[in-house]
Amino acid sequence: MSCAVIFGGTGFIGSFFSDFLIKNNHFDKVYLYDLEGISDKASDFRRSLISSNINVVTITGDVRSDIDWFPEEPVTLIANFAAVHREPGHNDCEYYETNLLGAENICAWAEKTGCDRLIFTSSISPYGSAEAVKDESAIPVPTSPYGGSKLVAEYIHRTWQARDQENRQLVIVRPGVVFGPGEGGNVSRLIKAVLHRYFFYMGNRSTCKAGVYVKELCNAMWWVLQRQDIIEERVSLFNMSMDPGPSIEDYVATVCKVTSCKRMIIGIPYPMILAAAYIIEMLAKPFAIKHPFSPVRIKKLVRSNNISPGYLTNNGYLYIYTLESAFSDWKKSCPEEWN
Repeated sequence: MSCAVIFGGTGFIGSFFSDFLIKNNHFDKVYLYDLEGISDKASDFRRSLISSNINVVTITGDVRSDIDWFPEEPVTLIANFAAVHREPGHNDCEYYETNLLGAENICAWAEKTGCDRLIFTSSISPYGSAEAVKDESAIPVPTSPYGGSKLVAEYIHRTWQARDQENRQLVIVRPGVVFGPGEGGNVSRLIKAVLHRYFFYMGNRSTCKAGVYVKELCNAMWWVLQRQDIIEERVSLFNMSMDPGPSIEDYVATVCKVTSCKRMIIGIPYPMILAAAYIIEMLAKPFAIKHPFSPVRIKKLVRSNNISPGYLTNNGYLYIYTLESAFSDWKKSCPEEWN
């Protein structure tokens, strides 16, 4: 009996991917290797998703150090989701420390266990900031420490695969905004802002925000991995987003449709909101008060993440979810996050 090991496994994507692997009978056992086990910071939904399945086992460890844990079962799939990723929230060096050392140590562990299949979640951040649509052929121009660290990590994984090109399979996915139950990120904040009437447009109605439902991401990663066996492809890089990527207005309209609520969303000039965000940040920071008006997040709201999932669409991937059906499934699964 073989097993799968997910590094960064108790995080948002890892908890759903382990559930996907078990429910679809791809593996009898999945190990989640993470720094904190099931963290207190995890949502109740994500915590229950992990703890309710006896075939999902958590292992506490730090990918920044040599990995000296080994399961009893043969390892036939490794997924590397371990990353420092939230922006803002970390010093520049922290992105490189975790994302690069993690990649090196996980690839070294794959060598030790003899595992020949590896999935790595990168990001669209290596593409940098631009309004033009970018598919997988676009040249990466990262403009942030996070994007730079993810691009280097991609090449660390590619080096691992190149050491045995005939047998090793590598899937690299560059997802846009990943959303769903227990996410607690940008889309969760947008939903709350719309429902509680403090969301405003700032000249960004048509701003594209490439995004994907977490369950769709899990399905697509497995689909690409299985496709490699059929066509004997050994390295696959693919963008992950709905096609086309939704605009800010699409997200807002869909929130209202799924919740059957009406909202008059007014527009406020971007410079005014950005100035207010800096003032709020200045007043809140000395007292360590958390708030949703970070200047970094405000700037993100007016920048497009306009990527095209060319690999998926060109190779006939059939999407399971639309934005509406994804939001509906999220609301049904975790209604408390839609109050």
